Amino acid sequence: QVQLVESGGGSVQAGGSLTLSCSASGWTANPSCMGWFRQVSGTEREGVAMLYRRDGSQYDGNRYFADSVQGRFKISRDITSNAVLLQMNSLKPEDTGMYYCAATPRTSYSYDCGSWADTTKYIYWGQGTQVTVSS
Repeated sequence: QVQLVESGGGSVQAGGSLTLSCSASGWTANPSCMGWFRQVSGTEREGVAMLYRRDGSQYDGNRYFADSVQGRFKISRDITSNAVLLQMNSLKPEDTGMYYCAATPRTSYSYDCGSWADTTKYIYWGQGTQVTVSS
């Protein structure tokens, strides 16, 4: 049974940094797309960043970012643990929200996650970790 577990959320002042981690237990799909969405109460869940991952390789595929976080956030895979990390720098109050890890297998070695911000494309979701950025 696949379980995605997020960690690393918290409260930070504007301009600060946080790193979120998503660990996937029972995960055997390879390749896959794994990354992050966020949601503010009353709004739709939006894509933040996504990674085409190839476990067992030092090299992953395409990385995708929302325009609002481009240049401030980085997504990567920890080679040792296979956790997917979201490094968030220069945080802004509008980055506040519940951050969810999402994952789905890929059936081809295209290095592409397609319509990566479409929530319906993802089979597995974590429970979320709260990020609060104060001004």
